[in-house]
Amino acid sequence: CSVLTWAVLLEKLFVFSAAKRRNNQFLKAYRGGQADQLGEQLERSAMGRMWKVAQAELSHYRTLPAEGNDADRLNRLLQRIALTAGIVQERDLARMGTMMGVLATIGATAPFIGLFGTVWGIMNAFRSIAASQDTNLAVVAPGIAEALFATALGLLAAVPAVIFFNALSANLAKYGARLDGFVDELSALAERDGN
Repeated sequence: CSVLTWAVLLEKLFVFSAAKRRNNQFLKAYRGGQADQLGEQLERSAMGRMWKVAQAELSHYRTLPAEGNDADRLNRLLQRIALTAGIVQERDLARMGTMMGVLATIGATAPFIGLFGTVWGIMNAFRSIAASQDTNLAVVAPGIAEALFATALGLLAAVPAVIFFNALSANLAKYGARLDGFVDELSALAERDGN
């Protein structure tokens, strides 16, 4: 469990830093007015995919004949951008959140596995006492030490898993909030261009 916890942490650190780096590269190009020149890099960034979807929706909006209330048309455009960009966001967050359940499971179950080892060790200590019919420290201590070692191993796996789960969950929430902010920025841009 401990090895799996550390493996998940390393994988998540790599995935989160790569996603952040790609989004920062896209934002730099986007704010510099060069987002349409990113090509393949556009697809590798969640914000790039969201921008591409918003551009497609805006292009479609511009080709439709003006009918009815312009405010209603613009409102439908903004809803479509929010919906399609939200789908891109949800997919990206789901991809980044894989294996988080493993950390939660290890954090919740490892102490109980350690406790099971402790109970097993204490039962063995009592069997040793019964077999030797002696209660001195030399007979009792090895079994108790073995039992406590099992608890320590359970906690050694559980504590980092809980810490990493909480830290990664907070980072994932921050990443999601950043994507939400970008959806708002895209909606404001579409509203301005749609008028």
